[in-house]
Amino acid sequence: MTRNDATVDFETYRPMLLGLAYRLLGSMWDAEDVVQEAWLRWSDTDQAAVKEPRAFLVTIVSRLALDQLRSARVKREAYTGPWLPEPVSASEVGPLDTAELRDTLSYATLHLMERLSPPERAVFVLREAFDLPYDEIASIVDASVANCRQMHHRASVRLAQGRDRFQPSPEDHARLLLRFLDAAQGGDLAALTSMLSDDVAAWTDGGGKVRAALHPIEGREKVAAFIAGLIRRYGVEETRIVDVNGAPGLWIMAGGQPQVATVAIRNGLIRGIYAMRNPDKLGRGFPQEG
Repeated sequence: MTRNDATVDFETYRPMLLGLAYRLLGSMWDAEDVVQEAWLRWSDTDQAAVKEPRAFLVTIVSRLALDQLRSARVKREAYTGPWLPEPVSASEVGPLDTAELRDTLSYATLHLMERLSPPERAVFVLREAFDLPYDEIASIVDASVANCRQMHHRASVRLAQGRDRFQPSPEDHARLLLRFLDAAQGGDLAALTSMLSDDVAAWTDGGGKVRAALHPIEGREKVAAFIAGLIRRYGVEETRIVDVNGAPGLWIMAGGQPQVATVAIRNGLIRGIYAMRNPDKLGRGFPQEG
């Protein structure tokens, strides 16, 4: 195999590998670093001896991402305020040919996956999104097949408690977002509250770079008052519907500061609100000004 052949092979799989690394890390910057390191290792490998390039590359990327995730967890514990995944456009992270690929890319799922241990997250993503057999997953995470089955079960149970598989259509999702924004801008606290579930929570990630709530806001009355108060204080200069991890989200310019907001919906009500204000996580695919 020539170096050009090796490059063609790798580039064929790059979007899928980037999607895998992003699902494991929740950061496109880190995912790109992992995929670049995988390319360097691939280019130094005797490709002629590799029977299945896809399986070989998935293994490299998964192991690199696992090492990165273990290191990142320590940094995230010292992060200023809540750490939220970097929002991305679905077009950046490979194919979404199955419901599982779409579901594991959703912002709410990525946020919930932060509760899993690194091996649990790897097992869940590799099995759920990429349908790898347990024996291959076991060799990647250095665990027994039985242990991998247990980790997948534990992860599935934990994630199922916080998400709804039956999501609204993109059109209904966008309409709910706009109704919510209209109610907030109009100061209609009753309408705002009616769209929230009893156990709703709102997270804001400012990364210590811009003003943001340092702790999640929980409960429908508190969240509604929090959102209405922000609108009164800063106003909204411009809004756009944008793709956030494969679902409609809002790009908002408020108080001269761009942010991206998305929601998790359960039984037709908003159960989670995620607002990304950290400028370091908004440079990819989202406008920085109106």
